[in-house]
Amino acid sequence: MTDAGSLKPWLALSLTRGLGGESARRLLMEFGSPAAIFEATTSSLKAVVKPDIAAEISKVIQEDIAAPAIAWLEDPNNHIITLADSNYPQALLNIPDPPLLLYVKGLPGLLNRPALAVVGSRNATPQGVNNAEALSRSLSDSGLCIISGMAHGIDAAAHRGALRGQGGSIAVVGTGLDKVYPSANRDLAHALAQQGALVSEFPLGTPPLAANFPRRNRLISGMSLGCLVVEASLQSGSLITARLALEQGRDVFAIPGSIHAPQSKGCHALLKQGAKLVETAQDILEELGGSLHSHAQPSGPGDTDSGGRDSVLLEHIGFDPVDLDTLRVRSGLTVAELSAMLLSLELGGLICVLPGNLYQRIH
Repeated sequence: MTDAGSLKPWLALSLTRGLGGESARRLLMEFGSPAAIFEATTSSLKAVVKPDIAAEISKVIQEDIAAPAIAWLEDPNNHIITLADSNYPQALLNIPDPPLLLYVKGLPGLLNRPALAVVGSRNATPQGVNNAEALSRSLSDSGLCIISGMAHGIDAAAHRGALRGQGGSIAVVGTGLDKVYPSANRDLAHALAQQGALVSEFPLGTPPLAANFPRRNRLISGMSLGCLVVEASLQSGSLITARLALEQGRDVFAIPGSIHAPQSKGCHALLKQGAKLVETAQDILEELGGSLHSHAQPSGPGDTDSGGRDSVLLEHIGFDPVDLDTLRVRSGLTVAELSAMLLSLELGGLICVLPGNLYQRIH
């Protein structure tokens, strides 16, 4: 991951007052890197962004606004991942507005695992909670990382179920990672930080502002192959996530419920609009089969024998437990390629995932 010195220009850019994501991306396209942006003259900056933004950029590097984030990184469980980092979620590069950087607490290797978003009502029924927890556990055991928003109800149940499986879980939150919201989920946040990951695009110290939560929803869907809505009223924010998933070209799934239950109305609306009806985890795995297949068998120029690559990867794994970083060094593959191929091997019953995200060959 990027060292602290290289991170400072990225942090300064992300923290520049008034600079939005679109303008920041224009600057990066024009100048090539955050460091080059801050070395540019004010007049050249004005050719790309508004004069007041150019003025902010010219003075922000003189302020030590990156210091709190750099200090936060002293905890080895904390990470900041930029667009230039190999651990940056590759799926987010395909959405219209990927964040410049992500604050991550926990296991950054999870960010490129094949994932499914599981979302739903904060005021979930007991059956809805049970469904979310059981399905997430089963999908996690099948190798999918479960992504949600750590809200009460369905989100929390999805995280709990996934953490008991092998695929892990990621919570994308709408606050800075130095805050826990809702506070009642503090124990869950701690578990995610140790066994999964907490992710935010918002700077440290950001409170739970209402406008931030719809914004974070695009990351929940954007990092995933699809989005499962377990329970949702017609006014539920989960429908925002489902809509974003459709706009991003992801599959949308929904669980039906009673025609009389308010928490089922949103799911039924999605089903009428073409969402896939889900009764079991297998319904999702079968629907994602093509996507999982494409993740598990990446091909490059002159490389058409993905089965051969899987066999070579098996040799790198061996019969002793090995971690992802070691496999990356041995194989020369990217984290995204490894995660996809490991899922293929796991689904094929050739390897198992051990505690601590270790991989072991079993055949």
